[in-house]
Amino acid sequence: MYTATAVFDLLLPGDSRSLKAKRSYVRPIVAALRRFEVSAAEVGALDLHGRAELGVAVVAAEAAHAREVLDSCERLVAGRPEIELLSVRRRLYGGDD
Repeated sequence: MYTATAVFDLLLPGDSRSLKAKRSYVRPIVAALRRFEVSAAEVGALDLHGRAELGVAVVAAEAAHAREVLDSCERLVAGRPEIELLSVRRRLYGGDD
């Protein structure tokens, strides 16, 4: 069994000057990520209006499948025209960890 995680650091558009506006950008992305059957949530920069950190976790029988799912999630986030993906931090945990 393998568990893979990714944390996406996002720069939101300049019009996200309130937490309500921030949510209007973050919620659709989290909903879209969940279609990949992963756990997804906003995990950091909670009080910053122009930034967001989204966390994604997946459990798979094979390490390659876990990586493929995270690749798909990264492509989805990077393909969103309204936000800028600043960085991605990934970790893969196997049966030996």
